[in-house]
Amino acid sequence: MKWESKIMKHKGESRIAVYFEKNQELIDRIKRIEGSRWSQQMSVWHLPDTPENRMRFQLPSLLDSMPSTEGMEQMERFKKWLHSKRYSESTIKTYVDALKSFLVFYRGKPIEEISNEDVINYNNEYILKNKLSASYQNQIVNAVKLFFSTIQNRKIDIDLIHRPKRAKVLPNVLSKEEVKAILEALTNVKHKTMLSLIYACGLRRSELLNLTFKDIQSDRGLLFIKQSKGKKDRIVPISDKIIEMLRAYYKQYLPKTWLFEGQQENTKYSDRSLEEVLKKSIRLAEIKKPVSLHWLRHSYATHLLESGTDLRYIQELLGHSSSKTTEIYTHVSTKNIQNIKSPFDDL
Repeated sequence: MKWESKIMKHKGESRIAVYFEKNQELIDRIKRIEGSRWSQQMSVWHLPDTPENRMRFQLPSLLDSMPSTEGMEQMERFKKWLHSKRYSESTIKTYVDALKSFLVFYRGKPIEEISNEDVINYNNEYILKNKLSASYQNQIVNAVKLFFSTIQNRKIDIDLIHRPKRAKVLPNVLSKEEVKAILEALTNVKHKTMLSLIYACGLRRSELLNLTFKDIQSDRGLLFIKQSKGKKDRIVPISDKIIEMLRAYYKQYLPKTWLFEGQQENTKYSDRSLEEVLKKSIRLAEIKKPVSLHWLRHSYATHLLESGTDLRYIQELLGHSSSKTTEIYTHVSTKNIQNIKSPFDDL
């Protein structure tokens, strides 16, 4: 039975990806392993990165995947420095994990001897050879640059190291009919309200899960989003229709601390459970696209643009620091494109 396995990053977590031609016997075996999951987007089964699973799939031991003692100490210093500068937890994890990968590769070399050539060699012999993504390569370069300029107090000349060109990928957008089908497929008031609020206000998943009732000013028709990406606050309009949904939801569930709570009182609704809500809704709506929660935010922005909302306002509503980030929605808006007449029609 032929299969291949490798270490992968999935939502910031180290996992073991297992690739094989469709085989029900192997699928059944993988399903029995605790923590196994199927990624529809990447079309691969993946498992927790544990010593047992590494042995099971003939991968190097976890000890071989750790930096040297010096590397571990330097990583801890780097982590403390990032905390002192008030970087977000997600950014800290991303940078520390990226630096760890680099230091593991050079675990047999003193850190003070690492040079520009070593970074280039790492790009060629690890990132490119393992066909890792351009975005991951950029994360490594950013982490290494910051580490050497702060903790090591010496300069690695990043300009001499080739950064990969970012792929220009357009955001995925649903039609209004598809959004309506997804939202109306749900009968559970809580689930329906959560997905509706993401689309109605263009929220990121973390923004939704961090909301409290104090963030809703129904008399002014406003929703306050606090300390979001980049530690920024922002305000977005919230419609009477959504406020009515929230009131109906509140009467039924009576949350105590968070707007949307898990099964335990005073605990946030989990990311994983929210994803499962979306999976259920797209299945019931019979939509075959690999829809993610962020598609609802993209759809909100695109539908605003198509209805004539100025791009500058959309930038504010989404909390984008740069207008260039928001301008990408002009490439997926079909309002003007559909009005263009093909020269073929005049033949």
